[in-house]
Amino acid sequence: MRVALGVSYNGQAYQGWQSQPSGQTVQDKLEKALGKFAAQPVSTLCAGRTDAGVHGIMQVVHFDTELERDTYSWIRGTNANLPKDIAVQWAVLTSDAFHCRACAMSRRYAYVLYESPIRPSVDHGRVGWAFRSLDFDAMQQAAHLLLGEHDFTSFRASQCQALTPVKNLMEISMSKRSAYWRIEFEANAFLHHMIRNIMGCLVLIGQGKKPPQWMAEVLAARDRRAAAPTFSPDGLYFLGPRYDPKWGIPDRTAAYDGLP
Repeated sequence: MRVALGVSYNGQAYQGWQSQPSGQTVQDKLEKALGKFAAQPVSTLCAGRTDAGVHGIMQVVHFDTELERDTYSWIRGTNANLPKDIAVQWAVLTSDAFHCRACAMSRRYAYVLYESPIRPSVDHGRVGWAFRSLDFDAMQQAAHLLLGEHDFTSFRASQCQALTPVKNLMEISMSKRSAYWRIEFEANAFLHHMIRNIMGCLVLIGQGKKPPQWMAEVLAARDRRAAAPTFSPDGLYFLGPRYDPKWGIPDRTAAYDGLP
């Protein structure tokens, strides 16, 4: 039997998603909790790995098991063994043909940015910080230059393992409420650090240090050295993948709309 789970987590205390010898990753904690509930080892696959400090609103994982339990039991049984900053939001008993990574049509992220001359306190670790005022229109103009299918080498980390730097960035949307910006990204797939490197450029443009058309120059350069430094992981949230409705996988959780 194949089980799919939607997992949310605060990434501040973890060394990213993927299992590490230290055991201090989200995958390590999830598999340990699943193993306690199932009374046997459980190995999971995820829809999209996240870096240290990055949060998950709806990470989707799947695993195979011979243990027959209803969906609510998988949720409650696993959560009983998870730390407080990780929680299973839903469970689906799905077809063996479903694969959380290969079946994803797109993936979505949000970056939450706090614009203030004073650093965040209560939101420390949960938002990125821009201490200078930002120009909404300039950032929006620059973001639109990235839409479509492009070679995103300029926004790719040196350790990126993707087979190709060509990705289709389907949507970038921006909104602002009080001092909080929410910038959403949707693409067929993302390169390692791609969003954080785009954010570094957007902030420079928003601060007036670069004009909006500079974003097109960075993109065309196909050279990581042409872009801004990698921005903080603190405000980055994996919103989750999109799937064909035939799989019966939820499109979002309640927390999707709960970010600033």
